[in-house]
Amino acid sequence: MIDAQDDAERLAAGLPPLLVAAERLSSAVSLGVHGRRRAGMGESFWQFRRYRAEDPATAIDWRQSAKSQHLFVREREWEAAEAVWFWRDASAGMNFKSAGQVTKLERANVLLLALASLLVRGGERIALLGDGRAPATGRVPLRRIARELAVDGEGPSLPIDSPMSRNAQFVWVGDFLSPFADIETVLRRIAGQGIGGHLIHIIDPAEEDFPYAGRTRFDSPRGEASEIVGRAETIRDAYRTRFRAHAQTLSELTRRLGWTYLAHRTDHSPQLALVALYMNLGGVRKMHG
Repeated sequence: MIDAQDDAERLAAGLPPLLVAAERLSSAVSLGVHGRRRAGMGESFWQFRRYRAEDPATAIDWRQSAKSQHLFVREREWEAAEAVWFWRDASAGMNFKSAGQVTKLERANVLLLALASLLVRGGERIALLGDGRAPATGRVPLRRIARELAVDGEGPSLPIDSPMSRNAQFVWVGDFLSPFADIETVLRRIAGQGIGGHLIHIIDPAEEDFPYAGRTRFDSPRGEASEIVGRAETIRDAYRTRFRAHAQTLSELTRRLGWTYLAHRTDHSPQLALVALYMNLGGVRKMHG
């Protein structure tokens, strides 16, 4: 049996920075190996809650109810593993980084893989959207995702139209700089399938702060176009307003769909982002009722 350290080192042969960082990150915020608890069919007691009108009378726990003036229902933990699908934006713009930072792609990769590792520890089934494989649990699908993320080259920004299991969870990591109408179309398509979603908006600090001044040349991600601004500081306020508006509109849309939105800057701690992500997927909240 290969221990965790040997396994991580072996995985790291194909993608050292990502796998070493992802394993270390997931280990640092590991929330246990009991899964993301939720009510449902199962054998393990979870919690008592107040009786509701839609509950059958057979669900009442009379012994617990006799201790107070209220009726209580005994909830059991849902023990079936849930499927979590991942999508990582691989467009050219994800390779951007400002001075002293990692690229948006590097941060997206390590967060995605660390979250996948954390979910596998909890018995969840994971899969990368578009690789043609069904969600599975264990180290094998984790290795597979790591290999896919290691592939060099530009890929699509928006998730492809590929079937996912109903009632699954979908995690989309990217910079969300595609036209908003295109993003909305994809979000509504996936949400319409009964799938819960979580957006992780990766932001380089220069994209949000616009620290440029003086004569500045801005190049497109692929280098096919550029624009020179004589005094970059004169457009700073307008740029920041537009950037914030785009992020706010995206956040509001996800909330209306019942999804979650998390903005993460590459100059901030990935550990804090991973904890927030896991909570968004129900980890901490459900584990504590």
